[in-house]
Amino acid sequence: MDFYDLIIIGGGPAGLSAAVYGASEGLHTILIERQAPGGQASASSNIENYLGFPSGLTGFNLSRRAVTQAIKFGVEILNPQEVTGIKIDNQYRIATLTDGSKIRSHVILIACGVTYRRLKDVKNIDKLVGAGVFYGASIVEALHFKDQDIYIVGGANSAGQAAIYFSKYAKKVTLLVRTDTLTEKMSQYLVHQINETNNIKVMLNTVVTGVNGENKLESIAIKNTKTGEQRIIPGAGLFIYIGAEPHTDWLNGLVQRDNHGSILTGSDLANNGHPQDWIMDRQYFLLETNVPGIFAAGDVRHGSIKRIAAGVGEGSTAIQLIHQYLKKV
Repeated sequence: MDFYDLIIIGGGPAGLSAAVYGASEGLHTILIERQAPGGQASASSNIENYLGFPSGLTGFNLSRRAVTQAIKFGVEILNPQEVTGIKIDNQYRIATLTDGSKIRSHVILIACGVTYRRLKDVKNIDKLVGAGVFYGASIVEALHFKDQDIYIVGGANSAGQAAIYFSKYAKKVTLLVRTDTLTEKMSQYLVHQINETNNIKVMLNTVVTGVNGENKLESIAIKNTKTGEQRIIPGAGLFIYIGAEPHTDWLNGLVQRDNHGSILTGSDLANNGHPQDWIMDRQYFLLETNVPGIFAAGDVRHGSIKRIAAGVGEGSTAIQLIHQYLKKV
């Protein structure tokens, strides 16, 4: 069984940041990613609000640089590979992989992020993701659709906030909502702002059935779920905000999570009562779970800020907390 000081599960901004800082500070580190390193951030066509890059950079380039940096410091990257379970053995934490192999370490950092919910049964949509179709995209993308018509799918706060922001740049923003009201899931203040914004239009009882375009999005097929009417409308951008789900079911019975599956850490654990299985004579570290030596960072963590820079910051912070933990092991 291979042994490492630190196992990082997830290769998004938080995981890669932790890998770079951990390895550069002497921790024998392995990063396990079930797809390709970079996570959701790698799909961003241009990140213009990341500190130090005034002209912006693509998510792919940011991820590629981070991977190169991690490898430079000796991080072993294992992908595509998935962790299916964690076992506690005294001071060791043992990760089991899909192929049945096991890796032992003193500490595990869970940074496996979230998976944005996808539109189902929409013709051609996979082909145009990143080329006019975006899932959970940063509102920085708005800058690329100035004076164009764009569409937003969703009826909750994230969709409403995106609509307000996009309206400052786009010619027209159309909110496509499958229910017959905006007030079911959206805060009243956002509903009011949307109603008061001249270039935002709301289409209720509406679903997307297809998208069209060769190399980029050109038009969108929609359907009214009440009347059955179908239309094809021109559009340069389709932004989908229908929620995200953390990939944490495999942690059932081990790590405490909230009702949505996000991992509870630090003070959020204290607010939910001191777990009976907590064996340490100290309080939880900031990013520590209810299991000593298992930490969480990035989008998978309850209360996280869904920004790339925030994920990078949590990854680096986790390493400082891990050093403190290892001093007492």
